[in-house]
Amino acid sequence: MGTLIGIGGLSRAGKSTLARLLAERLIDEGYSAIVLHQDEYVIEESDLPLIRDKQDWEVPQSIHWKSLKLAIQNATQNYDIVFVEGLFAFHDPLLTEQMDHRIFIEISKSKFLERKKVDLRWGSEPEPDWYMEHIWQSYLRYGRPTLSDGYICLNGSRFFDIDGTLRAISILPS
Repeated sequence: MGTLIGIGGLSRAGKSTLARLLAERLIDEGYSAIVLHQDEYVIEESDLPLIRDKQDWEVPQSIHWKSLKLAIQNATQNYDIVFVEGLFAFHDPLLTEQMDHRIFIEISKSKFLERKKVDLRWGSEPEPDWYMEHIWQSYLRYGRPTLSDGYICLNGSRFFDIDGTLRAISILPS
């Protein structure tokens, strides 16, 4: 059974980047590793909830949890290390409990807004200000776990120390 590592945090905090860098480093060390992106397990667009007539990707109801959990189950049977990353990585308590390690990336609201204003992944225009505020509020409500000793917290405004992070979760030797 593979090691399951959750990576959560606000949109544009660096979750995908960190997961990719960690997986690449582990593959270089001879591990088999895969990254599962929560955004790839969204329900049908026509079923997404709406906010101000705009599709709302920023609520846990937007995730097809059954498919995500099945993908995690399959991946942990076939890979040494499985990363699952997303805004709601720690929203489901049963899934969070199954994680061997939990990494939470924090960024300030000002850093989020700075990065989000230049993010054109979803169209040719930045998200409207009201929607960026909605993303921030959803993060506070659904995406920010009650942090405890079970989480490694990283600052998404700085470069990630990949080897240091792997040592912190006891994958690479100290």
